[in-house]
Amino acid sequence: MGMRIISQSPEHTVIEMPISGNTQPQGLLHGGASAALAETAASHSAILHAQRLFGENAVAVGVELNISHLKAGRGLLIRATAEALHLGRSSTVHTVRITDEDHQLIAIARVSNRVLNK
Repeated sequence: MGMRIISQSPEHTVIEMPISGNTQPQGLLHGGASAALAETAASHSAILHAQRLFGENAVAVGVELNISHLKAGRGLLIRATAEALHLGRSSTVHTVRITDEDHQLIAIARVSNRVLNK
């Protein structure tokens, strides 16, 4: 899918993805691709939080994804910015804003992860 991590921390992760190769038959950004990008950004943050709590073998697994597609994705790339709403001992919740190159909001998501100490 061509995702590229720009920055990452438990509180804030930014990932970019090209639109090319991630489109529906009409040539617009595929909603499933933007959902995958949102979950990836939130999950990177959640894994870092889990490892901060329990060490490098800890993991985080997705338990809920809710996304609203607000505008057609056009252009070269989109950017997902995950912001922590809750960083607990057993769960995390992040809001993810997906924007285009002009900083226009394309989609917004909420992602919940379960923190597991392996």
